[in-house]
Amino acid sequence: MNNRMIAYVIGRILLTEAALLLLPLLVALLYGEAPWPFLIPAALLVLCGGVMSGKKPKSTALYARDGLAVVALAWICMSLFGALPFVISGDIPNYVDAFFETVSGFTTTGSSILTEIEPLSRGGLFWRSFTHWVGGMGVLVFVMAILPMNDGHGMHLMRAEVPGPTVGKLVSRMSDTAKILYGIYLAMTVIETVLLLLGGMSLYDSLIHAFGTAGTGGFSCRNLSVGAYDSVYFDVVISVFMLLFGVNFNLYYFLLIRRFRDVVCSEELRAYLLIVSASVLAIAVNISHLYQSFGACLRYALFQVSSIITTTGYATADFNTWPAFSKAILVILMFVGACAGSTGGGMKVARVVILVKTSFCDMRRMLHPNAVATVRFEGKPIGEKNIRSVHLFLTVYLIVFTVSCLLLSLEEMDLVTTFTAVAACMNNIGPGLEVVGPMGNFASFSLWAKLLLSFDMLVGRLEIFPMLLLFAPSIWKRKVPAKH
Repeated sequence: MNNRMIAYVIGRILLTEAALLLLPLLVALLYGEAPWPFLIPAALLVLCGGVMSGKKPKSTALYARDGLAVVALAWICMSLFGALPFVISGDIPNYVDAFFETVSGFTTTGSSILTEIEPLSRGGLFWRSFTHWVGGMGVLVFVMAILPMNDGHGMHLMRAEVPGPTVGKLVSRMSDTAKILYGIYLAMTVIETVLLLLGGMSLYDSLIHAFGTAGTGGFSCRNLSVGAYDSVYFDVVISVFMLLFGVNFNLYYFLLIRRFRDVVCSEELRAYLLIVSASVLAIAVNISHLYQSFGACLRYALFQVSSIITTTGYATADFNTWPAFSKAILVILMFVGACAGSTGGGMKVARVVILVKTSFCDMRRMLHPNAVATVRFEGKPIGEKNIRSVHLFLTVYLIVFTVSCLLLSLEEMDLVTTFTAVAACMNNIGPGLEVVGPMGNFASFSLWAKLLLSFDMLVGRLEIFPMLLLFAPSIWKRKVPAKH
């Protein structure tokens, strides 16, 4: 392990977070609020970041496990410092609660311990939602986009942070790939903000909800989330953009360079749209007795399905009161998640498709032992190594999920609350069912349970292995010798 280089990269990330705090600081000043909740953490970040990244190490090599360690430690450090504005301002006086809220923000989960959102300071609410936007595409991807970084180790960082079975370069330089991704991300955020403004939403509210949609996080500035506006226009705009941000961003790049065939032939995109369409139609029919028209059923079904499958977590209806069939579909969508390479969470549609295809292929081999059966995805045969990695991910995912459910059951809440609380946090969704439903929150959990769920959020966002490998003693043993 090249510990000095790891510290150097994390130091630069902390300096980047200090710069990011200037935006909510400006918002606080515009609304006549005290600047100290943002100035003090920014000063601490500059001090710590400056010490850690003041001198560049002689050996700048970063390998696979270094990348995993950097990503995990960076997200933990950013969350630890990012919680300070809430504590200093008094918006969330308890540090563990503030840490939970910040982890939920950066991981784009959207789970909250707040029982009342609207009384928070305007600067605090802005920072709370802005963490979604920063964490949506990835903290380290953001750093690579704005700071020069050696592409040789940038690939390991990106692989450790970007969700999905595989990560590749769009162009030859990894730093240029990061810039392209964040350019598309920023452009889509601006377009959504403008559309919300055209519908009559204030600039502040538009930015808050655009940040939550772009990062597929779901923090709102209203207690009733998007449902507070009771607007068909806002529901449709946000639903469409939630689905758009749940698509692999590589496909948007292909659209820009006119590789339309690659977009149309994307197997994952077709599966994603099929799952969404089938779920919306099934739920709309199932809840038809709850609303006056089938159009209203489609409206609420589309919004909730878009919110859950993209793991955004916004709500326009209390789906806790929906029939069991509709709730079951939403719970299944929690695990499916959005596309690989998107800002969404969950297992990812790509992995689900690969698992289904592999299962059918194995059954064919059982019936016809001598047949040559090849699993293909996106028009290409999948190697045994990739199939093994998908199975490994699912196995470890289920182990972590099971252990988390067992530990959280010590809180002695009902089984549905316990199960969906872990599902909501590990899949970075936000709301679950019952106590943690769309109109509920996580305030009733004890401090240790909130820390457990914070760990689950980080595990889910970083796709398990970076966080778990921090606990492996062997990862810290060997140092990379410095070059002279």
